Amino acid sequence: MSELSIIPCGRKKIWDKNPEAGRVAAKEAYIGTLHKRTREYAQQFTDQWVILSAKHGFLFADDEVDGQYDVTFGQENTEIITNEILIRQAKDMQLDQFDRLVVLTGKKYKPIINAVFPDEMPKTYPLSQFGGIGYILQALKNSTNTHQPIHK
Repeated sequence: MSELSIIPCGRKKIWDKNPEAGRVAAKEAYIGTLHKRTREYAQQFTDQWVILSAKHGFLFADDEVDGQYDVTFGQENTEIITNEILIRQAKDMQLDQFDRLVVLTGKKYKPIINAVFPDEMPKTYPLSQFGGIGYILQALKNSTNTHQPIHK
């Protein structure tokens, strides 16, 4: 069974530390702890991973991000990517060709994922069982350290 992880981008970005960074690969753009831990988990336990950004949509590791932004789903902001664009990206990037999605994001992403991917596509939200960011980070760290996935 092929699995795709969808991971969050996160608020903390390379430009917070280095404002002169310019264009960078998505894998270098996001530097927050949650992003790093979800990426480690995805790399260890699933076949492929993509980042979901409210501004850019789905990003592969080597896709470029052009600079600092502060856009999040649920905000009233004209820069937020539309579901229609996300659906087109998912098809163009062949994200809909996996057998299952492992969604390693917060609750606010769930309606977006459900709108983008058909109901018949199996999805799991393994982090939804944890009651806060501290528990999520601990579970991700324990999982990668012990090589025991938290999704089934």
